[in-house]
Amino acid sequence: MKRPQPDEYGAFYKRYIDTVGDDIFKELTDQLINFPQFLRNIPVEKISYAYAEGKWTIKELLGHLIDTERIMAYRLLRFARNDSTSLPGFEENDYVKNAHFAELDFALLIEEFEAVRKANLYLFKSLNEEELNRKGEASNNPLSVRALLFIIVGHIKHHQQVLEERYL
Repeated sequence: MKRPQPDEYGAFYKRYIDTVGDDIFKELTDQLINFPQFLRNIPVEKISYAYAEGKWTIKELLGHLIDTERIMAYRLLRFARNDSTSLPGFEENDYVKNAHFAELDFALLIEEFEAVRKANLYLFKSLNEEELNRKGEASNNPLSVRALLFIIVGHIKHHQQVLEERYL
């Protein structure tokens, strides 16, 4: 699959897309295995840790990743099905604030990530070239279905790097 071009996504997403290699389906599948393994190696005493006042804990960050994957997959589904309705953005901090990730079992959150990604992979792998090229608008930015695949992978990569650098 060809890489998304700058007219297929808002400038904000470039930082995620640029971290992704050319084999998007391999990276999506590899993350299903490697990211949960990474999470399971985090010491128990760290999962409720936030590196600074007002920052999310590791559990909250994982909840954010699950929520964001669901939202991006929803956008992808709408656009792949040729729904050109402009979709609103979402306030990630409000989502985390209004969830109760801190109360949830970390192991179950990891399993939830795995379930969401596995379900999404069925959709992602079913897309044909025409569907991958379709575009829509979300958060007042153009987004192609293909760009959303790259954003989903790049978003996880970004936050794994944050975890490694600031939390562990």
